Amino acid sequence: MGTPDFAVPVLSALVDAGHEVALVVTQPDKPKGRGRKLAPPPVKVKAEEYGIPVYQPERIKRPEAVEALSAARPDVIVVAAYGQILPKSVLDIPSMGCINVHASLLPKYRGAAPINWAIMNGETVTGVTIMRMDVGMDTGDMLMKKEETVRPDDTAGSLTERLSVLGAGLLIQALGEIGAGRIGPEKQNESEATYAPMLKKETGLVDWTKPADAIERQVRGLSPWPGAYTARLGETVKLWGAKVYGERIFEGEPGSVVDVNGNGIKVMTGDGVLVITELQAGSGRRMTVKDYLAGHKVARGERFG
Repeated sequence: MGTPDFAVPVLSALVDAGHEVALVVTQPDKPKGRGRKLAPPPVKVKAEEYGIPVYQPERIKRPEAVEALSAARPDVIVVAAYGQILPKSVLDIPSMGCINVHASLLPKYRGAAPINWAIMNGETVTGVTIMRMDVGMDTGDMLMKKEETVRPDDTAGSLTERLSVLGAGLLIQALGEIGAGRIGPEKQNESEATYAPMLKKETGLVDWTKPADAIERQVRGLSPWPGAYTARLGETVKLWGAKVYGERIFEGEPGSVVDVNGNGIKVMTGDGVLVITELQAGSGRRMTVKDYLAGHKVARGERFG
């Protein structure tokens, strides 16, 4: 059970390891792009390459969905970023339980967006946890963990790629240990639990009164979706690249432009200066500041936000 790109290496690892994947369950196709054509989830595309049956229920808790999963008679249900909470009726189906590949070091960052929030909160280390699922939100017993460094230039996209591969390999190890009866589940420490709530478009709105380093992490943590954004002259501008300016030589109100050149637009924040290096105006294309300035005049003293 999985939906986005994060889950694709997990499916591939199961097939490559020789496990019999009886069924792939993923979210329904969704409209995408300007034409709003229905597009299949990445996991569906990969499953069809392997010739594995695919099931796409609107709601996994409906009786017909539970019946379809039961009919597959799974020993284990592997879950990786599926996108719906599994009810007890589903958790009880497999004889060896439901195993989740979660992209954090539990109990930190339970919830829908652990990778994004780890970057935005300035974590230097994250990782993957293989856990046995229960009815709570990522509260089940832990089976295996592996750490991964959060690099200074990581976006949510680049870190997702590495954690998906890490998680796929760790899952295969865990399944081997489960099958051999060599693995002992570990309870999570509730006092250390933190939450990574689902992202909304509004999560990307830049508050220029925040420190420059927090906004820089917001830009990276929300790339590629939903993207950090601000307003300029009544138009929404997405920020794709930014860095903190090290020197403390500028003064101004948060959001005010203090310097402009082809290398970046320097904007004052609540603490320090943020240099915008890559951006996207309105419905235009993503571009470097140099390209943006070729078609847009940005003046010192004007305000973002």
